[in-house]
Amino acid sequence: MLKLLLVVVIFAAVTYLAARALQRSGQAPTLPRPRPRPQPPRIVAPDDDEEFLRDLERKRKRPHPKDPEGPAKPDPA
Repeated sequence: MLKLLLVVVIFAAVTYLAARALQRSGQAPTLPRPRPRPQPPRIVAPDDDEEFLRDLERKRKRPHPKDPEGPAKPDPA
């Protein structure tokens, strides 16, 4: 059993050294490096999105076409 283990270790070492020598000489193909994944777009909550808030304010100030009175006014109570 010990002889088999010794043979396997020697075979692995010789194979590793041969592969490394081929890789250094440029004859063996190298594995392509994986590309980094692009980061997904960051999700912004509506209350943190300046453009959304600006558009919301514009819509609130602009009178609705179906509403002849314009924006709602507070009651003078």
